[in-house]
Amino acid sequence: MTGLHSKIFGVVGWSGSGKTTLMRELLPELIGRGFRVSTMKHTHHNFDIDKPGKDSHMHREAGAYEVLITGTKRWALLHENRDEPEPDIDALLANMAPVDLVLIEGFKRHPHHKLEVHRPAIGKPLIAQTDDTVVAIASDGALETAAVPVLDLNDVAAVGDFIVEYCKLEAEE
Repeated sequence: MTGLHSKIFGVVGWSGSGKTTLMRELLPELIGRGFRVSTMKHTHHNFDIDKPGKDSHMHREAGAYEVLITGTKRWALLHENRDEPEPDIDALLANMAPVDLVLIEGFKRHPHHKLEVHRPAIGKPLIAQTDDTVVAIASDGALETAAVPVLDLNDVAAVGDFIVEYCKLEAEE
């Protein structure tokens, strides 16, 4: 069984809109309801979670295609793209363990269903106006032009309710 058996739902928005804050608040909300939830975050920046001087970093720097680090508390698999293109979301999901829901931050262009985090004070247009995969908006301000449900960004329980209902999640007893 792979991550492809998990339901996915996205959280998108412009930089500074509060996507990461909402994700951080949604996780305990959904997990507290009995769901197993994983996350995936896309970044446009180069990043490194491995520290120079550590054995795993030296393995990667020496050219290893993948480095698996394991210990009693966790394990991580580092995969170097090298000269290959970044894998698409479906290939990445296939590497994830099955859960009830994978919340995805970013990947605006992938055709999965998404919630847009929107703050009118940022001055950016609604993504939902040009993207029909946005099925709801969480905002800290009133929006008259929205063609999808608008949720209160500060009411995490209501946002959680929407995701549970929209994704048809059922907690195990």
